[in-house]
Amino acid sequence: MPELPEVEVTRQGVSPYLIDNKVTDLIIRNPSLRWPVPEIAKQIISQTIRNVRRRAKYLLIDTDAGTTIVHLGMSGSLRILPASTPAEKHDHIDLVLASGKALRFNDPRRFGAWLWCELPEQAHPLLSKLGPEPLTDAFNAPYLLEALANKKKAIKLCLMDNHIVVGVGNIYANEALFAAGIHPQAEAGKVDAERIEILVSEVKQILAGAIKQGGTTLKDFTNADGKPGYFAQKLHVYGRGGETCSQCGHLLSEIKLGQRATVFCSLCQKL
Repeated sequence: MPELPEVEVTRQGVSPYLIDNKVTDLIIRNPSLRWPVPEIAKQIISQTIRNVRRRAKYLLIDTDAGTTIVHLGMSGSLRILPASTPAEKHDHIDLVLASGKALRFNDPRRFGAWLWCELPEQAHPLLSKLGPEPLTDAFNAPYLLEALANKKKAIKLCLMDNHIVVGVGNIYANEALFAAGIHPQAEAGKVDAERIEILVSEVKQILAGAIKQGGTTLKDFTNADGKPGYFAQKLHVYGRGGETCSQCGHLLSEIKLGQRATVFCSLCQKL
């Protein structure tokens, strides 16, 4: 599943082609995504795109009339192509531009979304209760310490809770906890302030590093230019269960936590 760095890389890739461009058509080949693509999404036609933003794992395409909300789901991708490029099997939506290009949404599993919002997007049900962005000053050690106070849930599950902080998906939660030396099953409310400060720093560094390197290569992800990300070369624990720890040489353990694969070093990461 594309995570925050992959979505941010996609945003950076498509933005130069969209901003200040006029939309001439919205071609909906298959409206049956995670939620049906609403007919009102076509209100973007004849509008000029003012900005392309990211909130959590959602891309927001702003016009004066409203905002298109795009989610890549588990297998979605966005590509900039000549508008005349023939559509392939899973090319569900084209946002056609006056430049002759099109933003094409491809999603084999159809768990993604293409929605329309006329209200301030903060009021949209999908966005209204999201926590702070991890790469902003709003996500800091005092905030996280307070958010986790008295929580008995595993720290990894809290780190992946979008009400606490957005966009720290499974890959990066595994990596940040390893870098901070925190066991993923540690009770969130009992992790001390010093380790929380380290964890916040590691989350920021790892996400920023992944964005810089173009996102993590997963089988369903390519960025807006069709090039894969390269962060997978630097993964220390994710996907490496049973292999040796890069720090101590001990075998990495793998368990299911919240139905997600969780890999850690029982020597380097403490409860």
